Amino acid sequence: MPTAAIEIRRQYSRDEETAIIDAVRAGMMAALKVPHWTTLVRLFVHEPHRFVEPPDKGERYTLVSIDCFIGRSAETKRELYQAIVQNLGLCGIPADHLKILVREAPRENWAIRGGLPASDVALEYDVNI
Repeated sequence: MPTAAIEIRRQYSRDEETAIIDAVRAGMMAALKVPHWTTLVRLFVHEPHRFVEPPDKGERYTLVSIDCFIGRSAETKRELYQAIVQNLGLCGIPADHLKILVREAPRENWAIRGGLPASDVALEYDVNI
């Protein structure tokens, strides 16, 4: 049940925004091996003065924060980072203008399927990869 928030500081067209969302989602599905219906990706567009990028970055600076269950290996996370970097590169976002943050929480900290703790639910995919 990974979720992602993409934060940008530049206006893109509707098609470009959709491509950015799809790029992150595809990276999550490929690396984390989760079905498409388990992912949630949101895009937040900030006014440039409300999202100050590092000094050597430009208007394409992008922050991707992913929340997921604990269990993925360091190698799986490396695959996730590379998939997202590669996919967003196709959207014109340079690799060095991108930061990815993964936050993991125990399954009992997630309520899903009508308010059940995720630790009480049989998942359709493996978290320990």
